[in-house]
Amino acid sequence: MISFKQLPIEAKAAVAAGVVFFSVMLSRSYLAEKLDFRTRRWLLRLQMALFANTLMLMGSLHVWRSTVTTFTRSSAASSFCFMLWKIAVFMFLALAHSSFFTLLFLVAEEPYFFSLAAYTCLGAYIILIFFLFTLGSVEQAYKFLSGRGAKAGTGNKNRTALKPVLAVVLTLVLTVVGLLNASQPPTVNSVEIPVHKLPSTMNNLKVVLLSDIHLGPTVGKTKLAMIVRMVKALKPDITVIVGDLTDAEAKIIRPAVEPLGELDSPLGTYFVTGNHEYYTSDVSNWFELLKSFNIQPLHNENVKIVSPKSTSDWFCLAGVDDIEADVLRYSGHGMDLKKALRGCSSEHAIVLLAHQPIAAKWALQERPDINLILSGHTHGGQIFPLNAGAYLLNPFFVGLYKVGQNTFVYVSPGTMYYGIPMRLGSRAEITEIILRSP
Repeated sequence: MISFKQLPIEAKAAVAAGVVFFSVMLSRSYLAEKLDFRTRRWLLRLQMALFANTLMLMGSLHVWRSTVTTFTRSSAASSFCFMLWKIAVFMFLALAHSSFFTLLFLVAEEPYFFSLAAYTCLGAYIILIFFLFTLGSVEQAYKFLSGRGAKAGTGNKNRTALKPVLAVVLTLVLTVVGLLNASQPPTVNSVEIPVHKLPSTMNNLKVVLLSDIHLGPTVGKTKLAMIVRMVKALKPDITVIVGDLTDAEAKIIRPAVEPLGELDSPLGTYFVTGNHEYYTSDVSNWFELLKSFNIQPLHNENVKIVSPKSTSDWFCLAGVDDIEADVLRYSGHGMDLKKALRGCSSEHAIVLLAHQPIAAKWALQERPDINLILSGHTHGGQIFPLNAGAYLLNPFFVGLYKVGQNTFVYVSPGTMYYGIPMRLGSRAEITEIILRSP
């Protein structure tokens, strides 16, 4: 029987990831009620950081072998430039791995340079892994098609060296493009949506949709202030924030949130939780902070949005907790559609705020009379090659979808970004939704 010491290092990393994952499940199910609130919060974050790092370790070993070990037998291996290259690759991998720990130690009003550098390296790491895997697969396919018996020669050695060089060049180019794209202000996307049973007095009502701002290690007060200025310029009747506003505790990042107090939509500003709010384990404090800025959390509840022109005309605006609350067994929280829609009948238009598209799907299965659902979560994939995964994992990916005869779902690609300050194949967005009465 093979002992743990005899296992390849990749297998050891996989075992370590499994152990960390088991500890996460154990702490969620058995230790949740035995640990105090603060300890539980730190334990969850630490476990998530360790789990991500143990998974990344397998990829990092592949990156090192492809970009460093491959060239150790070349004539340039003893040169000073190669030594600098090894240091650069090591620092790149170390920064990428450290990104997950910035949530624990480096969150403030404005992002630290270290956090921006670490998450940039994480984004480049994801792109590099993809290209190394893709080019490696192409190489193996070429060898198979050209004959397995082909002898290794100078041409094969050159192709082996070309693969990591090409992967690194492509990664550098896409990283720069992604950084430039994400540094631009969000685009304003205006969408007209017909809402069944919307009163004629509320025709052309303007709703501004924000989602996935992710205040934390790489998004701070300056960017939030820019978003608020853009929202105010649109002069919305209602502003809604559909989750993932933050990645940090309310007390730590409170100064960065202050620009939200300038939102002054006449019919109100509303908020529902996303999965990342529950990762902070600080939802109650966030609710209180948002209320101090006149932003109303919809915690499985609804409000009547009354027409400014006629008090007898109104529609139901409801919001549900994010489904991650159920997974984390977050006390007092969890998606409860019946509670959220209590008092909302099909005689009036119903608009639902639900962070994740899968929650939108479940809501429509239970209440097909909902007329419009506003979601986020997917980020439009945020960066290549994660776009494909986000597309496959969500029933609604990004943009406007018509479901049935009288229902629409709109999924925001996100107003900022999560951690990695890059966007490839997606664009940050502030959505201006014009509600049309039939």
